[in-house]
Amino acid sequence: MTTTHMRRVAAIAGIMGALAWLMARGLPPPDPAVLPAGADGGFAEAVAPRAFVFPRDHGPHPEFRQEWWYVTGNLDGAGGERFGFELTFFRFALAPPAGADGASAADDEEHPAKSLWRTRQVYMAHFAITDVGARRFRYAQKLARGALGLAGAAGAPLRVWIDDWTLAAPGGAGGDWKLAAAQPGYALELGLQPLTPPVLNGEAGLSCKSDVPGSASYYYSVPHIAVHGTLSRQGKPLAVAGLAWLDREWGSGGLGPGEAGWDWFALQLDDGTELMFYALRARDGSRDPHSAGTWVESSGAAHGLASAAVGIEVTARWTSADGVQYPAGWRIRVPSLALDVAVHPVLADQELKTTPRYFEGAVDVRGTRAGRALGGRGYVELVGYAR
Repeated sequence: MTTTHMRRVAAIAGIMGALAWLMARGLPPPDPAVLPAGADGGFAEAVAPRAFVFPRDHGPHPEFRQEWWYVTGNLDGAGGERFGFELTFFRFALAPPAGADGASAADDEEHPAKSLWRTRQVYMAHFAITDVGARRFRYAQKLARGALGLAGAAGAPLRVWIDDWTLAAPGGAGGDWKLAAAQPGYALELGLQPLTPPVLNGEAGLSCKSDVPGSASYYYSVPHIAVHGTLSRQGKPLAVAGLAWLDREWGSGGLGPGEAGWDWFALQLDDGTELMFYALRARDGSRDPHSAGTWVESSGAAHGLASAAVGIEVTARWTSADGVQYPAGWRIRVPSLALDVAVHPVLADQELKTTPRYFEGAVDVRGTRAGRALGGRGYVELVGYAR
């Protein structure tokens, strides 16, 4: 075996070992529990509100250990077909940026061209399709180094990619975004037009997950995005259109030591309003008081929701073939908004047996607001149920 080949093998083994270590420590991407609370030395931490600048903040933040670009949506075909989709990109840093600590900077200076495979970043992506009419859910996962053009993230303009899976804003500020991904049986190409500006979640964009310093992320959403394009099913193209939701987070910490996972709801209602809420679960199954959410008016104005403002009752459950049980129906009430809705998955089985294993599924919403009938669609994510 040549020295170059040995280095490549060692580098790949290092990436897999690092990911294995992260997952063994409770990694459940996407969202805030990527690492134990608190960041390792050399990485920046989310500890106080910051000034967000767009479109710059759509791009990567390599000074933080991890981040994700997370798009979900519901699509309709001209013939009445319905689909849900998820495309999520994750960036994990294997070491702080050069210069963030003495060892990293010195190592880069001593070995400036050690290997073209050399990288400080590894990327992972998930792509899932819910084919409602066919009662079918399909997903795929990709993992790649941030080297040799295999994967990466850039800003001005935004581009995040692994191989031929991409999320990009080629026109820069104010232009449409583009999304593309494919797996056996399904390929998706969409144009995305944000209809509202980014919404800052938590305290002016700082989302604290526990009282442990650094157990937080910077978090914003673009909750109302018009999408149109082509979904190819078994090689046959179908024109589709609908609504999507973008979530963006970055940080260097994770959940608190007493937290086990979360239930995340992103609901787009027929009156043009949106509701996002994440219920953080303690290890005993109770809701952690750091749970929080955001209500977005049809005008785009956003209002934070504390944990006590939102009531969630599980009304149904689903059990996978190997015995993992998930909630599969909810009643959500927000008294301050006179909102009372039932939320149901369009398919019971929308579980991704990926790294990690979690539920990410399209849902229907039915209920009332101020006594008037209200419907909608959305997505629900359930993390930490499978061990």
